[in-house]
Amino acid sequence: MRVEIICCGGTIDKIYFDAQSAYRVGKPTAPEVLRRARVPGNRAVKSVLREDSLDMTAADRKLVAAAVRKSAAKRILITHGTDTMAQTARVVEEAINERPKQEKTVVFTGSHTPAIFRDSDADFNMGFALAAAQLLPSGVYVAISGKVFPAENVRKNIKTGEFENI
Repeated sequence: MRVEIICCGGTIDKIYFDAQSAYRVGKPTAPEVLRRARVPGNRAVKSVLREDSLDMTAADRKLVAAAVRKSAAKRILITHGTDTMAQTARVVEEAINERPKQEKTVVFTGSHTPAIFRDSDADFNMGFALAAAQLLPSGVYVAISGKVFPAENVRKNIKTGEFENI
């Protein structure tokens, strides 16, 4: 089953340069993560943004939503920074529900540590989200840390760093 991957940046794609946390958001790590996780298949990967999610604007979120609406794919995985992932997921949900409504399954994921780190959660989260994108009914979801949430019912708890139902 074909799943298109749209990358927006975030921690999953961060590259750190020094001990004081100087970083930049690099090129999408999704192809390498999937290769490491031994996920077969040639996947279409499109980079829409290279932003830390805390720096994303309303215009950036609309750009992501437009990319989803424009895509011919019925199943889409979006890599995104965790801090504002829920907000972007809701903007995408509104966009696919506009007339004409699109029957798509869109799954957001990311990581709490960069994919280039050996102990990153990126590989697990990407594989988990890819499976979710293939199995869930149409709608918009966040799939991270072994949990799946509908976009309209999720937030990141800033104190714990975990995603939870609203």
